[in-house]
Amino acid sequence: MASFVNSNPVLRIGIVVGETSGDLLAADLFKSLKLRGISFVAEGIAGPEMQEQGCHSLFSMETLTVMGLGEILKQLPQLLRVRRQLIHHFISNPPDVFIGVDAPEFNLGVEKKLKQHGIPTVHYVSPSVWAWRRWRLKKIAKGVDLMLTLFPFEKQFYQKHHVFVEYVGHPFADVIPLDNECLLARQNLALSESAQIIALLPGSRRNEIDYLGRVFLQTALRCHEENPALIFVAAMVNKERAMQFVALKNLIAPKLPLIIIEKQSRQVMAAADVVLLASGTATLEAMLLKKPMVVAYKMSALSYCMAKLLIKVDHIALPNLLAGKTLVPEFVQEHATSKNLANALFYYLNNPARVADLQGEFLIIHQQLRCNASEKAVTAILKLLHLS
Repeated sequence: MASFVNSNPVLRIGIVVGETSGDLLAADLFKSLKLRGISFVAEGIAGPEMQEQGCHSLFSMETLTVMGLGEILKQLPQLLRVRRQLIHHFISNPPDVFIGVDAPEFNLGVEKKLKQHGIPTVHYVSPSVWAWRRWRLKKIAKGVDLMLTLFPFEKQFYQKHHVFVEYVGHPFADVIPLDNECLLARQNLALSESAQIIALLPGSRRNEIDYLGRVFLQTALRCHEENPALIFVAAMVNKERAMQFVALKNLIAPKLPLIIIEKQSRQVMAAADVVLLASGTATLEAMLLKKPMVVAYKMSALSYCMAKLLIKVDHIALPNLLAGKTLVPEFVQEHATSKNLANALFYYLNNPARVADLQGEFLIIHQQLRCNASEKAVTAILKLLHLS
């Protein structure tokens, strides 16, 4: 079956990512393999960072970038078709290992089918089963040979439910410096070194910008009216999302002074005094960059009603989940108004002592997550394949 297992010095990897954060994680995984001198070929669904490392993408990553129950239902026929084709491809051309990076609604089904055909399966980034839909644990146990978790509390959860798991830490914690380099980021982006800057990150998916773009622009407009000296910088994952956001701006706030920067979200956050962003992996990056943040999230009414019934945690932002308490403000659905968001942003801008305290708490969490994650992940995968 597997070329690497049969002594051919090329490891064959099947891999699927569903969004930008997974693309970055998988690309770091490939870099760690290369540093060890392990030759590999990889194919599946890949983002631009993975493709830069040599991964061949059979389908566009955009295929999987949907969120919320209503949106998934609309795209369900296409998602099921792509999944069937991937499963058929990997069964016909078995990789040495299949790695599903996040995207659990898509990847867990692929993993279950491939495992049934003797292909070792790894899931990198735990689904939020500790937060909601715990019945997925049975599906995970049937389909996943190895679960790689980014956060320490996740390992303890899986061990209680008898799922083979390794905690590897988060690669972002390894590569982001413990000390924030705000001035350098501003110089790199040609931004003012002295002005107060608010970064806007309404998400990397089309649907996220549909739901959050309007209120983020209204919030920026409200802040600008109160303090015209503020600078607003929006980070967009690619040209398509940038064009989508610009179209919204032209409708809602055509006179708002706004700088839009593509493909440099981490630099944009590093340069900012405060960040307004969608709940998701970006909240972790903002925390590692020691940036005060205001977190918002909106979804369809149907998705929100379902989430309220199923979610078993008190927080949505990763800094709050990791701390086990409210470190940063969260505004969800009808509470995500321009007034609430603007007031929260100004609270940070006007309270440097609170910002300093917050940065101290962020530093402690950052140090806890620094584990050489990609190296640990590679070690765990090779151990699964009996290659280390």
